[in-house]
Amino acid sequence: MLNVKGLSGVEREYIRKHHKHEINDNQCASFLIKHIKAPVHLVWSLVRRFDQPQKYKPFVSRCIAQENLEIGSLREVDVKSGLPATTSTERLELLDDEQHILSVRIIGGDHRLRNYSSIVSVHPEVIEGRPGSMVIESFGVDVPEGNTKDETCYFVESLIKCNLKSLADVSETLAVQDRTNPVDHV
Repeated sequence: MLNVKGLSGVEREYIRKHHKHEINDNQCASFLIKHIKAPVHLVWSLVRRFDQPQKYKPFVSRCIAQENLEIGSLREVDVKSGLPATTSTERLELLDDEQHILSVRIIGGDHRLRNYSSIVSVHPEVIEGRPGSMVIESFGVDVPEGNTKDETCYFVESLIKCNLKSLADVSETLAVQDRTNPVDHV
């Protein structure tokens, strides 16, 4: 169970409803929340692109995905140098355009994240009187031999923080430009 102390009731409810991970003794799990000054439709247009995570994920250099994006679709991700990884094979577990939820599971590749699964949900909120988004990303993963749960969670949380900051930067730039067209046309 994820520790939700110190969160608002709304945040706790979203996590309880959408972020369920089955965790065993040799795994760790956590979640991060990012408030983005851009409307949900714009943020979701980036997040939902299972076939193009490099649109906002700075550590992805290339992605090759199956043409038909449906549950069970696979993508091969190349990771930029500097990380302890080179490739990742990932499966789309859930893509819900109505609830704005994406779930991905890593099923292979050259890295140490075994049995990794993540859930990202995007929720509307008002930030400084304007339409904004609350993005919640949670994960569960095996703790590699020689590492502690804290070390593993810290590493994964650091990657997710970078991804969420980049998502905010890209989304907020598009929002300032008043881009209402789908991000596919960038």
